[in-house]
Amino acid sequence: MQILNIMIGQPEATPAKEGMTGHFKKPVDDPIQINELGLQGDTICDLNNHGGADQAVYLFGEPDRAWWADHLKRDVGPGFFGENILVADMHSADMVIGDILTMGEVTLQITSPRIPCLTYAAHIGTNQAIKDFFNAERPGAYGRVLKTGKVSVGDPITLAPYTGERITVVDNMRAYRNNFNDPDFLRRALTVPAHYKMHHLAKEKLGNG
Repeated sequence: MQILNIMIGQPEATPAKEGMTGHFKKPVDDPIQINELGLQGDTICDLNNHGGADQAVYLFGEPDRAWWADHLKRDVGPGFFGENILVADMHSADMVIGDILTMGEVTLQITSPRIPCLTYAAHIGTNQAIKDFFNAERPGAYGRVLKTGKVSVGDPITLAPYTGERITVVDNMRAYRNNFNDPDFLRRALTVPAHYKMHHLAKEKLGNG
């Protein structure tokens, strides 16, 4: 794997809702600093649903981007899906919660899939956009920052697979779509370094909160 593009976004209006969004990411050429809350210069407008330490960096795979370009029959260049880093040879369906990726000076840990939102649906422009995103099971993955530093386009990426319970980002996405109704999944989710909201929800649903 390798970094193909690095993207950040500035506040822009969206027809999906009132206010602004940082969804529309644009490539940058220079090395960029990644801190605990994400890429320097990147904008997160909806802090209730986006950003934070457990989804500081959004990764998307080039194979998934190419698949979407063919599926949507339109140009979906770097940043189209709101990703921060476009990665060569990364299939998001294969990523496991807890996997560790090292790139440049930075170390990330996979925490969750991307869940499509109204801004994404408005960007696609069809009433099937969210359903199609779930059905495609190519969501990209969020990562928390374990080690801060700079990354550059072209940096190689090394993967240290998570050695505990194997929950893929697609497993997580399917559970979300099914309203997290599987107690076995929830018990497994509590054993992995997933997004903190997943742990809170699992404890509540299992009566351990």
